[in-house]
Amino acid sequence: MPLSFKEFLKFKKLEIKNESTLVGNDTDVRKLLQEFVEFGSFPIVVLDEEKRKALLNYYDDAVNRDLIKRYKIRKSERLRSLLKFYFGNISSPITFASSGESLSMSAETTERFSNYMETAYLAFFLKRFSYKFKEQEKSPRKVYAIDTGVANSIGFRFSPNFGRLAENVVFLELKRKMYDNPFLEIYYWKSLAHEEVDFVVKEDTKVKELIQVCWNVDDMNTKKRETKALLKAMDEFKLKKGLIITEDYEGEEKVDGKKIEYVTLRRWLLGL
Repeated sequence: MPLSFKEFLKFKKLEIKNESTLVGNDTDVRKLLQEFVEFGSFPIVVLDEEKRKALLNYYDDAVNRDLIKRYKIRKSERLRSLLKFYFGNISSPITFASSGESLSMSAETTERFSNYMETAYLAFFLKRFSYKFKEQEKSPRKVYAIDTGVANSIGFRFSPNFGRLAENVVFLELKRKMYDNPFLEIYYWKSLAHEEVDFVVKEDTKVKELIQVCWNVDDMNTKKRETKALLKAMDEFKLKKGLIITEDYEGEEKVDGKKIEYVTLRRWLLGL
């Protein structure tokens, strides 16, 4: 895994131990968070002045060594095209069939290449929560990159989307927690009416947390959509509290006896 935000700040000679040190250094933390999200946090990239070049070199090395050579892939341009497609669609639901179709590849080849990517820690695929195993396997999966800097440099896109990048950052932090806790599982949730919650955190047999990433809650339509989905999922899982991670907004709202907490990404990543 690349560096966590706490580790990233230490590389930048800044250590946030508590609330008061965050408040005292908030301007620097905001600026560094933007770098963290835009360029990712592979140590060699964090320390390099020419970040884009370092990212491209890292990516080429990883693809050549961990995918093409390891799995003896002959049509490597297809694999590279698929990876570029995934990195251009981070935090979005995909199916192997539709992804392959857009690149003139069979669903079987697409799934095989995707499994290679996940084994090599380049891309991850998040399943939809369902009590039925078959439904989990058949539903679209959300795709995430091992590093937002790599996705930003390689993925085909017209403009930066900090909301999607922030969601990818949250996914990676939850992934780190899974390595520390073998009973932890993460999914996304979607209702029959297509309302969606970004992350369902399940521990052992119980769903313990619902997390929505809403970068800009100033847009009232976006906020309404995100909170509506969160409240519906809270009903389904019988939870009294839900979390929305934002760029700058913090606060609390109570709706029908349920509590929605808003916390900034930087504060959540620092565990404050």
